Amino acid sequence: MISALLNRSYRHLFAAQVISLMGTGFATVALGLLAYDLAGADAGAVLGTALAIKMVAYVCVAPIVGAFANRLPRRAFLVTMDAVRAAIVMLLPFVDQVWQIYLLIFLLQAASASFIPIYQAVIPDVLLDEKNYTRALSLSRLAYDLESLLSPLLAAALLTVMGFHWLFAGTAIGFILSALLIGSAMIPAAARLERR
Repeated sequence: MISALLNRSYRHLFAAQVISLMGTGFATVALGLLAYDLAGADAGAVLGTALAIKMVAYVCVAPIVGAFANRLPRRAFLVTMDAVRAAIVMLLPFVDQVWQIYLLIFLLQAASASFIPIYQAVIPDVLLDEKNYTRALSLSRLAYDLESLLSPLLAAALLTVMGFHWLFAGTAIGFILSALLIGSAMIPAAARLERR
């Protein structure tokens, strides 16, 4: 698996993915605490609705963006989506109504759903060797699995020394670092496909 990381562009893209995933995990923990802060006993319903909105955003937005993946300036688009996500996350600590959570979560997840198909379309163009591409897919899966285990633990450790609002700031910093790493990667232009 490590041989895929010898490619500088993929190494930057993978680091961006890991940082972005950890930030997203922090935001999920902080979102649960924000829901409790705003809704008290109804926090479970608020969080459940927010997570349902997340899934709706993915299901509705990702296929549309994926259809245009070969027509977009990919590096600029990925950097822009990271910047949008950072800006949205920075608004979450200032939320004082439940509907604001729903709106910001939809926008955040729409940006994430836009990011993922373009990111996935870039990897085979960066790693032309099939073996390295397969290894990159394994690394990506490993990153997703480890994030689901490690980010709640790290978030809990951070919560012992800071308030949950700071987790949103950490998430925003993660998205900014991700944007910088993607901006430094050499991403080839997408091949144009003939549409019928």
